[in-house]
Amino acid sequence: LFSRLKRSQVAVLGASGGIGQPLSLLLKNSPLVSELSLYDIAHTPGVAADLSHIETRATVTGYMGADQLGAALKGCEVVVIPAGVPRKPGMTRDDLFNTNATIVARLADACARHCPQAMICIISNPVNLFNVITRKYICTVSPLSPLLQYFQGLDPARVNVPVVGGHAGKTIIPLISRCTPKVEFPADQLSALTGRIQEAGTEVVKAKAGAGSATLSMAYAGARFTFSLLDAMNGKEGVVECAFVRSEETECKYFSTPLLLGKNGIEKNLGLGKLSVFEEKLVAEAMDELKGSIKNGEDFVANMK
Repeated sequence: LFSRLKRSQVAVLGASGGIGQPLSLLLKNSPLVSELSLYDIAHTPGVAADLSHIETRATVTGYMGADQLGAALKGCEVVVIPAGVPRKPGMTRDDLFNTNATIVARLADACARHCPQAMICIISNPVNLFNVITRKYICTVSPLSPLLQYFQGLDPARVNVPVVGGHAGKTIIPLISRCTPKVEFPADQLSALTGRIQEAGTEVVKAKAGAGSATLSMAYAGARFTFSLLDAMNGKEGVVECAFVRSEETECKYFSTPLLLGKNGIEKNLGLGKLSVFEEKLVAEAMDELKGSIKNGEDFVANMK
């Protein structure tokens, strides 16, 4: 089986951080990864040395500092970016923008220079503002399955709910009407569940009480998306994931919808599909905030030096 797989070189930029380390651990464990290239501004050689003791086939190399960024990216087919400053209690995702936008812009520019054909998956906050800086893959995932299990006793591993819109507050729109297996909730429970999903990241930030943000769940989400992308690049058919990308599916220039993935990236944007009346209202209410975030991203790019 392994000999038939196209095993890929994957880079993690921000590999020493709270998301980067568990993400790198999950990627090291995948038979789809032949080389794992880890980059950060500090501590990466130690992270790479630690991971190299795990008995899987992927080789691991650590790169540290701006002068090694090009070498870290050379030959990479997929780049995952969890770099940036984490959210703290009382902070919105937009509060992170000025710091994290500069970081992501520099990394995206390096990708364009050193691995221009690579697929790019961005996890750094605020995702809604980074759509303009790089236009390939921007991962947006919310921890739905445990919440659905809480309400109806479902097995999280068998639950699939498309998440459309964006990656902040009311722009996160779970399409529970399209859940598989099918579920139904009274209106009050549906509203409460949707609100809890939208604030799931804030729930973790508060629970960690200043010690960090959602890192482990986001590492898993980023790894899951990366594995789906690698599967599709290997020729697996029918791979669908939701991601926040350049879009003509709504009046917003960028929007998260289910995407059919293939060997060369997005094969088809599957769009919003049929929505319930409740979900149509959620989409309408998210538009202004999404448009504002997109404009902030466009303004940042326009003013980049």
